[in-house]
Parts: sequence; structure tokens; C-alpha cells
Amino acid sequence: MTGQSAVGMEVLRTLDKAKTQGYHFKSIIIAGMGFFTDAYDLFSISTVTRLLGRLYYYDPALGKPGTLPPNVAAAVNGVALVGTLLGQLFFGWAGDKFGRKKVYGITLLLMILTSIASGLSLGSNATSVMTTLCFFRFWLGFGIGGDYPLSATIMSEYSNTKTRGAFIGAVFAMQGFGILSGATVAIILSSAFNAAYHRPAFQVDQIRSTPPQADYVWRLLFMFGALPAALTYYYRIRMPETARYTALVEKNNDQAARDMEKVLHVQFQTKHDDSSVAMGVQKHQAAAEREADKKVQYKLFSHEFLRRHGYQLLGCTVCWFMLDVAFYSQNLFQKDIFSAVGWIPAAKKMSALEEVFKISRAQALIALVSTVPGYWVTVALIDRIGRWWIQLNGFFMMTLFMLVLTFDYYNLRGDPCPADSSKYCGGNHLAFIAMYALTFFFANFGPNSTTFIVPAELFPARLRSTCHGISAASGKAGAIVGAFGFLYASQNEHQGKQDHGYPTGIGIKKSLLVLAVCNAIGFFFTFFVPETNGKSLEELSGENEEESNGAVEKTKADNL
Repeated sequence: MTGQSAVGMEVLRTLDKAKTQGYHFKSIIIAGMGFFTDAYDLFSISTVTRLLGRLYYYDPALGKPGTLPPNVAAAVNGVALVGTLLGQLFFGWAGDKFGRKKVYGITLLLMILTSIASGLSLGSNATSVMTTLCFFRFWLGFGIGGDYPLSATIMSEYSNTKTRGAFIGAVFAMQGFGILSGATVAIILSSAFNAAYHRPAFQVDQIRSTPPQADYVWRLLFMFGALPAALTYYYRIRMPETARYTALVEKNNDQAARDMEKVLHVQFQTKHDDSSVAMGVQKHQAAAEREADKKVQYKLFSHEFLRRHGYQLLGCTVCWFMLDVAFYSQNLFQKDIFSAVGWIPAAKKMSALEEVFKISRAQALIALVSTVPGYWVTVALIDRIGRWWIQLNGFFMMTLFMLVLTFDYYNLRGDPCPADSSKYCGGNHLAFIAMYALTFFFANFGPNSTTFIVPAELFPARLRSTCHGISAASGKAGAIVGAFGFLYASQNEHQGKQDHGYPTGIGIKKSLLVLAVCNAIGFFFTFFVPETNGKSLEELSGENEEESNGAVEKTKADNL
């Protein structure tokens, strides 16, 4: 092994064994603020979707609060998911092609600018406002998509072996705080505007129930999403390139050592003889090393990648797809949950701003008791019990709770009350909420966290960001199916009983059964994914083997 290679391997071994230091926590905050912003931006739209309908699609002839037509609702909610999917693929590839650092700041800058632009969506009528909003939210999603592979890869390559899962999980767990913060900001804005421009319920005064000033609520909500990202932009662009990318992809081991000396307070032996003879030997060794690398470093679309990592990538993509189908389908029965417990009355009984407040309050409560705890239980336990068991158990519990909901849905929910059909009487509402909360607790203390962590650990450094992007994009494809395919599928089977503007579907119970099957598929495909806990990234990816093969090739070249 050459002196340069020895330095590179020393850097990687030091990273694996490094004690947890302040820079690790700084990296979690810098990367985590991106995910905080991701979740804030993606999920805050659900708090104001009904407000947009009241503002721009009210029809006096119907005698009902305005709602977004199905095609507009699908576009407003789905365009960011499409942008995210494409961003995951593009920035995943770019992170391996140009380096993590070079493109990392671009994703955050794109998120900042498009968050502000979403709030400034232009136009004087519904069509123009929705069109510009969709345009900016597409590019917002594109930037968000880049944050997935880059943040996961950077955090995995900075971390030590002992706490790597917790560090990557902590970055992803910032999503929970982003969801909670989006709901909290919506509560504050709706409360403030309602106090300043209080209006009666829709059934009292249809026109006055929606004050024109309510238009500022959704705009300010989106624009506030730029703030956390802007606060960390400077620190993100100042982060050094990861040592693993510099050493294993760029083959600049001295630079990798110098970068890590700055942030981890360690010293490496990187001095070499400066004589012309030594320089000539080094150049010859470097040339031989590059030629050897060409022979042993396989590409993504190759038989060797398929042999080594094909099943692993299949497992990562299928599990993430199935997880997001279930995770993003929560709206199927969320409205029944909130109506059953009286958290959200019928729309006609509220003003526009009261509706925003109550929807946001309900989402904040669900985040507090289910979403946030699930993320952080994963962070606490993932390096103790491993990724594989957490994912397997998560899929199993999600399947179980979905099956309970499938076969006992109406008994738990109850029937429409005779005096007020917007509420449900009878049933067991406490158990109904518990089933709902536990389903998504085990999604977060389960595959929603592990499907993000594992792809950042399994693949070689030169393909790590790309493979994570492919896995994440598969998840977003599942999100699109879950959020919109099942929205249509869950409509009532009988004509006239489905939601206004939607065709008939297969019904809520059959939809939940399909979701239970999706979770079961995720359970079985978890067996395609190995346990990564306690192993170095080079051991998991096979790069130790490549390094050994490369050393043999270089020795042969030196002897010629």
C-alpha cells in the first residue's frame, strides 16, 4: 500500500473511532435544519388547503364553503412531491459527480428562495394564483429532494461507527419538529388574524365568514419556512467536503486529512519526502493507483454492482416505497378521527380562520403524541438494537394496526349522529385515536426512520448519494400513490355518497386492507437489507476489498 493510501485508510479508521465531539452536533444542526424546513414546507400545505378553497373557489349557488376542485387539490398538494422525487434523483447523482459540498448549499438556497416565492404567488384570480403557487412549490420540492441524499450521505460519512445511526436518525428526526412547527405557526397566524378580523361562522354569514385578510395567512405561513434554512445557509456552505469523498472518490488523502484535522481535532502523519526522486516515485504510484482504481471500481449499471448490491438496493427501494404509500395515506381516515372526537366541526360551523386554527391544532396534537416521539425513540435505540429489528418490528406493528382498523373501522368510529351528521356517535373514540396514533408511531419508530438511514450506509462512497437518491425517489413515488391514489380509491362505493367532485371508489375498509398488505410487503422485503449496525462504511460497501484489490494491482504495476 502506498504512503498516500496509508494516509487515506488512517483517516477513515480515525473517523470510525473518533469520540463524539462538538462538530458532530454542529453537523446534525446544520443538516437537520434542512429537514426541519423540508417537513415544514411539505406538510404545512395541509393546514391551509381548505382556506385556499374558501378564498378562491367559493360558489354562492352551492351554499357550502369553497373547496379546491379535485384536480386543483391534487396539483397543489402533489406538485411538491413530484419535484422532490426529481430532486432526489438529480442531486443524488450530482452529490457523487461533483462532491457533497459543492451542491449542498444549492439545495438550501433553492428552498429559501422558493419558500418566499410561494408566499408571493401572483395573480388576481384563482387560476393564476394556483398556477404560480404550483410552479414555485415544484421547485421547492426539487430543492427539498436534494436534501435527502446529501444530508444522509454527509452525516454518515462524518459519523463514527458507534453512534452513526443515532446521528443520521437525529437529522431525519428534525422532520418531526418541522411538522410541529408548521402547525404551530399556522395556529399563531390564524389566532392573530382571527383576533384582528373576527368573523362569524359560514352558516351565519357566508360572505363575511372569510375575511379578505385571511389571504395573508397562507402566504406568511409559507414564507416563514425560509427562516430556519436561511439561518444555517452560511454554515452549510462553510462545511468541508467529507473525508470519505475526498479520500475514496477524489483520491486526495492529504486533503482529507487536513480537512478532518480542522474539525475533529486529530493529527495525521501526512508529511512526505520532498526530494525530486521521492516526487517521481509518488507520481508513479499515483498513476498506478488511478489505473488500478479503473479496474476495480465498478459502475452503477454493471453486473458487479448487481452482484454486490442489487438485492440491497431492491430492498431499500421497495421498503421505502411501501412505507410512504402507508405514511402519506393518513388523510384517508384523519378527517374521520378529527370529526369523531369533535376536534374539527363541520366546515359550515366555522369561519375560515377558525377552521385553519382547529385543523392546525389537531395536527399539532398528533405530532406531539405520535410523530415526534417515534422519531426520537429511534434515535435513542437504533445503535443498541439495530436498524433491521426496528424496521421489521415497525412494519409488523403497522400491518397489525391497519388490520384492526380494517375489520373494526366503523365500530371504532361510530355512526353519524342523528342531530348532527358531521359528528360520529357511538363507537370507541379513544381506541380509534390510539390505533391511528400507534400506526404512525411505529412508522416513525420503524421504517420511516430506517429507510432513510440504511441507504446512506450500504453503498460505496462513489455511488452512495446516487443510491440514496434512488431509494428516496422510490419512497416519493409511494407518497404520490398514497396521497392521491388512495384518496380516490377510498371514496364510497355507492354513487352520490362520495366526496363532491370525486368518482366512486372501493371504500375506506378495502383501502385500509390494501395498505395493510403494503406494510406486509415492506416487512418481507426487509429481509433483503442487511444489518448495518456496528460496521464501518467501507466494510458494508465492500470498499475494503476494493482497496485490497487495488493494492495488488499497484504492486504488480510497481514490479513492471
